[in-house]
Amino acid sequence: MDTLRELLKSANLTRLAGPVLILLILSMMVLPLPPVLLDMFFTFNIAISVIVLLVGINVRAPLEFSAFPAVLLVTTLLRLSLNVASSRIILLEGHTGPAAAGHVIESFATFLVGGNIAIGIVVFVILTIINFVVITKGAGRIAEVSARFTLDAMPGKQMAIDADLNAGLIGEDEARRRRSTITEEAGFFGAMDGASKFVRGDAMAGIMIMLINVVGGLIVGVAQHDLGAAEAARTYTLLTIGDGLVAQIPALIISTAAGVVVSRVGTEKDMSEQLLGQLFMKPQVLYITAAVIGLIGLIPNMPHFAFLLIASMLAGLAWWLEKRQTREAAAEVERQAAAPPPIETPMAEVSWNDVQPVDALGLEVGYRLIPLVDRAQDGELLRRIRGIRKKIAQELGFLVPAVHIRDNLEIKPNAYRILLKGVEVGSGEAYNGQFLAINPGRVAGEIQGTPTTDPAFGLPAVWIDASRRDEAQTLGYTVVDASTVVATHLSNLLHSHAAELLGREEVQALIDHQAKESPKLIEDLVPKVVNVGTLQKVLQQLLTDGIHIRDFRTIVETLADHVGVTQDIDELTGAVRAALSRAIAQQLFPGEAELPLMTLDPMLENVLLQAVQSKAGGGLEPGLAENLLASAAQESEQVESQGYAPVLLTPPGLRPLLARFLRRALPQLRVISHNEIPDNKSIRIIAVIGGSKG
Repeated sequence: MDTLRELLKSANLTRLAGPVLILLILSMMVLPLPPVLLDMFFTFNIAISVIVLLVGINVRAPLEFSAFPAVLLVTTLLRLSLNVASSRIILLEGHTGPAAAGHVIESFATFLVGGNIAIGIVVFVILTIINFVVITKGAGRIAEVSARFTLDAMPGKQMAIDADLNAGLIGEDEARRRRSTITEEAGFFGAMDGASKFVRGDAMAGIMIMLINVVGGLIVGVAQHDLGAAEAARTYTLLTIGDGLVAQIPALIISTAAGVVVSRVGTEKDMSEQLLGQLFMKPQVLYITAAVIGLIGLIPNMPHFAFLLIASMLAGLAWWLEKRQTREAAAEVERQAAAPPPIETPMAEVSWNDVQPVDALGLEVGYRLIPLVDRAQDGELLRRIRGIRKKIAQELGFLVPAVHIRDNLEIKPNAYRILLKGVEVGSGEAYNGQFLAINPGRVAGEIQGTPTTDPAFGLPAVWIDASRRDEAQTLGYTVVDASTVVATHLSNLLHSHAAELLGREEVQALIDHQAKESPKLIEDLVPKVVNVGTLQKVLQQLLTDGIHIRDFRTIVETLADHVGVTQDIDELTGAVRAALSRAIAQQLFPGEAELPLMTLDPMLENVLLQAVQSKAGGGLEPGLAENLLASAAQESEQVESQGYAPVLLTPPGLRPLLARFLRRALPQLRVISHNEIPDNKSIRIIAVIGGSKG
């Protein structure tokens, strides 16, 4: 027995069930069936329809019966095949009597309609109309509307999932499961919309088959079997009506199941629980209904017994429900009263649960900006924040922490605050539904609106209504919506504070990611040769200098070569920068073979070198620092006016000092050293920074 079970399992016979069933159904259209088999298949068809109806009633959400469109197609094809097979037997053997096509058809023809042809035709037509016009058409319409609404809501649902994922509320597996559910839901209602057309076609085919069988039976009975016209009409019509009813009743049951499934609203209760809980659990409603039915029952010539009986049953049910609810409420009061009073305990000791963690990144918004970040309202800012994190990861080479968003009623309604480790690093105002027209410096005219300053770049700007957007663009303004204003501000702050966002956890994530691509490299060097602390400080210094860390492999290898010689972070960073020279040149001067650079006056350079050596990098004299800063600012402005990026070329020993000194006052000025110039690049001096010794 175990061997047989293993053999069946290895053969995977369950996969053959579907193809075999379809082939059997199709073969019934071609091969003649004896009446016994026909009875079996008709009974099986009725049983399947009842099973489908009960499953449809008990599902809690449509997707629990996701196979229903395929079931609908198969059952429709089964009914049509049985119609073809029974029609063949009726026309071939109908002259022998009512049992020619099997006892099931005979029973439906004689018992259900009493052998009356007129009643049988009327019942068949009524069932067909109910199925075709009411149930199938309604279910198809529900499926069509549900499919359209589901497809329209997909982008919003997808963005809500992405927002939850970016905010860290769900994991990647849960996000993947939710996306799959959304896709399956859209596919289900679309398939149901198409599958309902099969049922409508089946109803039309049933009427046509009935007419063909009646006419064909009359011709066959009279012409081939020498039956009288009346006898032939009665015999073949009764058999045809029985055949139609035995197929149409399961069709009606299946159509009802389809309507039940597509009209379900996803809850945690099945249909029976919903109906009983929402229709018959409110005593007030039942009392009023009982009174109305009772008054109707008192009208003369009305069926008093039926109306008064139903009214009494409803009133009795309402009384019983009211008493039960009263007993439950009293029991709850007694339980609360019997409960022992809370024991007075001393104040609980302070624990680590009282320490609230600080979010690495936070965004607080006023109440008028909540729609921008509300998942239920398809907040545009959520999608933009996700795009910002992805872009920064691609540009800088590490994944910044998720931005935790919350509303803050203590700030202005249109204000927002950007927090870094709980401390505000940027703020501004945005007006939902309006646009910010930024003046890039060469507009053709003024535009009416609320004057302000662009929070990201400090440019003069105006908040305008949506109706003036085209006018502002025509005048030369750069026009952006409120979500773009906040997102751009956030993006700039993330770039400028990238070094602070690269903590030990992010560095470890970088190491783990690189270990998947270069396992031997990480195994040999981190942390055996290069400890994580040193690596983090060098990476932070690179980010502070505006250098991306995408080439993580080169960084680790270079540190491994120099960490045994020196532990000074500036010297290690200089070695890494020299190894990344091509990447630095590409980042500062993309596509340029000749690098336009600024340099120091030779006398100033010597003075600075002496100051660095004498003070061990401690700083510059006030007068020298003032002249250096003024000259650097003047030359940088001239270089920018010529369309170049201001980049200062210095000796390696001066680069760390000058970079730290100039970064605060001139953040746009980059400082590189001589050993960071790639061998395949030439330089061109476009400005010289000079000054006095002070």
